[in-house]
Amino acid sequence: MIDQIYIEEALLNHPRARAIMRQFPDATVTECKRYGEIFNRRAQNFRLQKIRPALILAEKYANHVLPSPPEYAIGGEQNYYFSHMLNCIYDCRYCFLQGMYRSAHYVVFVNYEDFFQAIIEKVRAAGDASAHFFSGYDCDSLALDPVTDFVKEFLPVFRNHPQALLELRTKSTQIRSLLAREPMPNCIIAYSFTPAEIAAAIEHKTPPVSKRLQALQRLQAHGWHIGLRFDPLIYQEGVMEQYDRLFAQVFECIDTTLLHSVSLGSFRLPKSFYKALARLYPEEVLFASPLAETIDGMVTYRENIRDPLLSFCKHSLLEYIPESKLFCCEPEL
Repeated sequence: MIDQIYIEEALLNHPRARAIMRQFPDATVTECKRYGEIFNRRAQNFRLQKIRPALILAEKYANHVLPSPPEYAIGGEQNYYFSHMLNCIYDCRYCFLQGMYRSAHYVVFVNYEDFFQAIIEKVRAAGDASAHFFSGYDCDSLALDPVTDFVKEFLPVFRNHPQALLELRTKSTQIRSLLAREPMPNCIIAYSFTPAEIAAAIEHKTPPVSKRLQALQRLQAHGWHIGLRFDPLIYQEGVMEQYDRLFAQVFECIDTTLLHSVSLGSFRLPKSFYKALARLYPEEVLFASPLAETIDGMVTYRENIRDPLLSFCKHSLLEYIPESKLFCCEPEL
């Protein structure tokens, strides 16, 4: 899976870095001063690197926990995200990471303890306010968990601070670590879905919808609370019928008593990210669909496409869940 590892010189004897490297005994290891020498190089081809990404082991010095975007919320008064990893092993054509980063290599920040401290400080500062923390903003939370031990390392922080809530957003079926421990009421495993027809076309390397649902069922059977993320909504011919079938498939499988929340949002990208993605994949049908720039610099579907799709999905979901569990990642419908 990994045949090239870059590691910052200061981390050569770091126990976590060495444990990760031992999992790839045949990989070529190259030292560097800082990960940016590799990750931020000019004239890199994200599309070519995506075929065979390298692994970069690095230390994050600052900004371990950041305020999340306003729409990235599920009811918390204070919302933050943190990224122990940059980039994703999957290859979803709509993913903003491909427009944001020059490199497709995976960066794993091994100084977890600094993340722990930053999370604890935010929890304490929040006092009685509800503080929510999101993992999976710059990566998939679980896809590389067997390599990084992310679940094993980070969950005890939130077990010791039950007033804070953690969301692990994922499309992955790597759930063994979660099934090996007692569920936590303040941890949500949030699965992202698009209809099977769309997933097969543009969510490359991801587990199919059926496999994600199987993982979801196993997690719920073990007692974990789950979330459903229908974001972004992707438009194509016949899409409303496709989403209607998806919702029926999902809610036939899950136990709604363990459902924490459902979120919904249209396809949207900053204009610069959209242009970068369109250059990477000029043949991609997704970028030839009815998109237009909005007044705030985001590229999304035209209003006559976006609003009916959002409205349809919202009303369809409310047939299965109370409105209190539905969060729309939009200013308004």
